[in-house]
Amino acid sequence: MKTPIRLLFLCTGNSCRSQMAEGLCRALRGELIDCASAGTEQHGLNPLAVQVMAEIGIDISRHHSKTTRELEGQVFDYVVTVCGHAHEHCPIFPARTRVLHVGFDDPPKLAQDAATEAEALPHYRRVRDEIKAFIETLPEALQPT
Repeated sequence: MKTPIRLLFLCTGNSCRSQMAEGLCRALRGELIDCASAGTEQHGLNPLAVQVMAEIGIDISRHHSKTTRELEGQVFDYVVTVCGHAHEHCPIFPARTRVLHVGFDDPPKLAQDAATEAEALPHYRRVRDEIKAFIETLPEALQPT
């Protein structure tokens, strides 16, 4: 049996995009990829991210927001930054770790003018589905072209 790829999804607050990516990766590619998520800061788990993931049968409610400091000592083959801020402020990883940027819109920012949760949720669903489409390309999308 081949050793799974170790992958870290990194965003700013580890509250939404990276959490959704971790949940989707575990559900869809768990046999190939051992994944985690973290942020450059810690913002807390976004309840609307939890809700839209539950809609597709993935429970991330037990995840918690964490920074890369909590993962010190863990070795990753790849770090995928899912937002521009995290990519620009990405911590230094060992030379063997390949850092890739695959940016996704920020659902809370997209939904900032929503008057109700019902108006906000479509933004979270769209980004969730875009992240899912990316996860479905793994692990091939990690290989250099």
